[in-house]
Amino acid sequence: MAGVWSGYLTFGLVTMPVRLFSGARGERVSFHMLHDADHVRLKQQMVCPADGQVVSRNQTVRGYEFAKGEYVIIGEEELRQAAPQTQKQMSILSLCRAEEVDPLWFESSYYLVPEPAGRKAYALLRQALEENGWVALAQLSMHQREYLSLLRPSHLAGVPADEGGDKERTGLLLHTLYYDDELRVAGNFGATAGVQTAEAELRLARQLLEGMLQPFNPKQFEDRYRKNLEALVEAKVEGRTPAKPEQAAPRAPVVDLMEALKRSLAEAPEREAKPGAHAIHGAHPAAAEKKPTSRAARKPAARPRRSKAA
Repeated sequence: MAGVWSGYLTFGLVTMPVRLFSGARGERVSFHMLHDADHVRLKQQMVCPADGQVVSRNQTVRGYEFAKGEYVIIGEEELRQAAPQTQKQMSILSLCRAEEVDPLWFESSYYLVPEPAGRKAYALLRQALEENGWVALAQLSMHQREYLSLLRPSHLAGVPADEGGDKERTGLLLHTLYYDDELRVAGNFGATAGVQTAEAELRLARQLLEGMLQPFNPKQFEDRYRKNLEALVEAKVEGRTPAKPEQAAPRAPVVDLMEALKRSLAEAPEREAKPGAHAIHGAHPAAAEKKPTSRAARKPAARPRRSKAA
């Protein structure tokens, strides 16, 4: 796995060389745009609307539109000079409690991995943060942007350990955060603050939700839309009539909340008693569930190519 950033992490006068690796990537079935007449793949080209000429990439410059139709040109060297020191070094600026940062602020996640020379300092930082329930705030620059970032110790709950390798997968995760002016808050969020709930309704709701409690196990979920698209493509490649995916039955709205809670409890499937979900920093649950179908077994033979989502 290729790193996306390398440089130095500092706190006080302590400096350690580190690398960032992407923590996750979205996957989807991708399609190409074809000419409907001959099914030839179409090309995207840049065309100058003034003279209708096709423009190659080496004939382009970057421009910032400061007024309608008016641009100031920014050169590549000027862009490089604008990069702050955090392009190669990120410093811990402050600490706070983990519960103070809502996940709404999180943008992307990365593994922060020490180089050999920085392992001891890295271990000290991780242990100090974990023992006190702290997370660290820092800034770093990559992809022509300076990110506000949060570093937190993690045991990667829900991620199985390597066979014959590390048993716990402990380390530091780095989450890039949105800045304050990038956050969007719904205008009516929190509109239920004054709503009164009956004790009987709350008791039934709690009982219903407790029946759904189980250890965090993301392997039991899958992208059904992607799976249906893969099955559709496989059938078309093999010349078969695609099977219609199962559709959700229409549900009439229930006006009586108390009646809806009672019916939900009556229709809920039987579940074994669960000790409770694991905390975000806790160890992942034992792999006692049925082993999921292998990736190769559940993908069509002529698997469609996927695009990578940032």
